Amino acid sequence: DPKPIPGDWNGAGMHTNFSTQPMREADGYKVIIEAIERLGKKHEEHIQVYGIGNERRLTGTCETASISAFSYGVANRGASVRIPRTTEKDQRGYFEDRRPASNACPYLVTGKIFDTCCVGGTAPATESKKDKKKG
Repeated sequence: DPKPIPGDWNGAGMHTNFSTQPMREADGYKVIIEAIERLGKKHEEHIQVYGIGNERRLTGTCETASISAFSYGVANRGASVRIPRTTEKDQRGYFEDRRPASNACPYLVTGKIFDTCCVGGTAPATESKKDKKKG
């Protein structure tokens, strides 16, 4: 249970950091934003595998996003997906999906993020710039 004791606290989450090689390369920030926007389009699908009882945790208060709305932002601990300041500064890096609950299956969470950002997405999220030069 991600929030076994009711009250004014954020519960226990399984924040999940995610990146692909193109996200970590020069100009990867654009790829990160594209991936995050794909996550937003499948918000409800993701919530279904992000843990039982997560509605008690994702209230929109106590540094949690609302379960009913997707959001993202730089250094925003109250967003569904947080982009670290260093990622914005360097224009490459990773993002953190803050929605999964502590009782979610990490394999389902990671698989869902990968499927949305890479398999269901476009080539930039799955193919590195180095690979493009080779081919």
